Amino acid sequence: MQEGKLLSFVKGLATLLETHPSEEIIFSKGKQLLENLIQSDDWLLEEFCKPHPQYYQQYLLYADPLDRFSVVSFVWGPGQKTPLHNHTVWGMIGQLRGQERGANHYRQPDGSYQAGESCICEPGQVATVSPNTHDIHVVENALSDQTSISIHVYGGNIGRIERAVFDPITGSEKLFISGYANSVTPNLWNAVR
Repeated sequence: MQEGKLLSFVKGLATLLETHPSEEIIFSKGKQLLENLIQSDDWLLEEFCKPHPQYYQQYLLYADPLDRFSVVSFVWGPGQKTPLHNHTVWGMIGQLRGQERGANHYRQPDGSYQAGESCICEPGQVATVSPNTHDIHVVENALSDQTSISIHVYGGNIGRIERAVFDPITGSEKLFISGYANSVTPNLWNAVR
């Protein structure tokens, strides 16, 4: 990993967050920082690019010591996807390699979740999630023949935050803490798959 690129991003985002910006500012200025980080695919070490044969991997790249944000590489093997889930904090997803398809889901009067329109994220593009606007979605590798990698930035240490997966038909939720593939902490996300 070229420490300069990731370190520049971390310093830039930490400096931005010291000003206690609104989410709107995070999603404009922070998005620009993330776009700069993912504009080239030459800095992520191979150890953070390894897919798992059964499910995607979530590798911690940086956790802010004050839990203001975390930076994670998500590595998706062909056909891998998340269950319907939330985040509880703001997030930015920058596509580094391959393609991802995401679809926000919306709670219906009967408690079920209906998928909205899906969109494809291409290398260099950044998408956002937020409990204030659209926090429940499904994400998948849009490519059936290769690995896709995205860099996720969350407004907290996402591997330690209690979140939920949802049954799209009944709306029932199951709590989980995702952990990281490169951590000694158990990855509880895999337990709810």
